[in-house]
Amino acid sequence: MPKLDLSQIATTGGSTYPGKLAESVEGRTSQRLGDAAGISQFGVNLVHLEPGALSSLRHYHMEQDEFVMVTAGALVLVDDAGEHEMNPGDCAAFPKGDANGHHLINKSDALASFLVIGTRTESETAFYSDLDMMVKVANGAFTFTRKDGSPLTADQIGDDT
Repeated sequence: MPKLDLSQIATTGGSTYPGKLAESVEGRTSQRLGDAAGISQFGVNLVHLEPGALSSLRHYHMEQDEFVMVTAGALVLVDDAGEHEMNPGDCAAFPKGDANGHHLINKSDALASFLVIGTRTESETAFYSDLDMMVKVANGAFTFTRKDGSPLTADQIGDDT
């Protein structure tokens, strides 16, 4: 495929997180570069974080490898070892099954972006390091539960209803 024209690839926001947890990633948008290129074996996304935005809740994957590279601005990687400054060209890798919960935060006052590349699998299980929550993904559906598989409660997802 020829060179991708980023201006022609839709930028989307939103989250699959339940209840008010979805608010935790406001200010995050992404462009699905791999999909635009017709790539099917792995995902490639360019993620943009507004000042103060999180890439996700801290998590780790059981079936999918994940690789990130900062492309613009300054970000902070938060993982089990602490906080790590990330600047353009800096990379981090998270092999499947490694229980090192991670996410990126834009603590600067300017837009920052990073490339994320990950395995595409038919199913996935991920755990959230700072919450009693896991997600199972199958056939494009996301099912969030407690880590033991029991239902989430309204107070766990910040839902007042």
